[in-house]
Formats: sequence, structure tokens, C-alpha cells
Amino acid sequence: QVQLVESGGGLVQPGGSLKLSCAATGFNFKFYAIGWFRQAPGKEREGVSCTNWSGVNPLYADSVKGRFTISRDNDKNTAYLQMNNLKPEDTAVYYCAADSRVYRGCVLSMDEYSRWGQGTQVTVSS
Repeated sequence: QVQLVESGGGLVQPGGSLKLSCAATGFNFKFYAIGWFRQAPGKEREGVSCTNWSGVNPLYADSVKGRFTISRDNDKNTAYLQMNNLKPEDTAVYYCAADSRVYRGCVLSMDEYSRWGQGTQVTVSS
């Protein structure tokens, strides 16, 4: 059974940090690009960051460049999103997703991802 499970969300003050994890089971995680997306209340889901199957050449949305870092540990079938200097506008449900095809470079387009986690809430507030 294919499953992606996010964890690590929570409430943090502006300027704080959180590290999200995405644990994958049921498929060959190491062959697939992984993306992180987020959806704030009343807004469309947007791409935050992604990493290709080998972990090189990550992409970031302009809004998070320099603050967020994506990584993956293929031995643990887990991807991570380190979020630093968090801002109130980062408040959203964060989702991880796996590419629909193997060995591709990643893109921040939801259409390219076929497997999704249930999401984890991140709230940035004082």
C-alpha cells in the first residue's frame, strides 16, 4: 500500500523553525522526485520545494528561497523540509507528494505528482 505520511508540523512564533518529515512506504521511494506543497485557508495549493530522485538540483518557490531547505534520505525512505525564519504567511497545511514517473527532475507542478500525504498543519503566530 502506497503511503506518504507527513509529520513535524505545529505552532511556532515568527522567526522560528520547524522540520517536516515525509515518510514513504509501498513504493521505491529512491526512484521518484518528491515535492512539498502547501495550502493556506482560502487559497490554492502551491508548490514550495522539490527534489529529484537523487537529491540534487532542488527547486524552491521564490517565497521560501533562502529560508527553506529540502533534503531526502533514500535509505530511510524519508524526505524533509527544514523551515527557518518562519513568517505568518507560511501558515498552511503542508503536503508531500511523490512524482508519477521515475528518474525525472522535479517541478513544482501538482499535475506531475500522483501520490500525496494527508498533510501537516504549520501555524506561524505570536
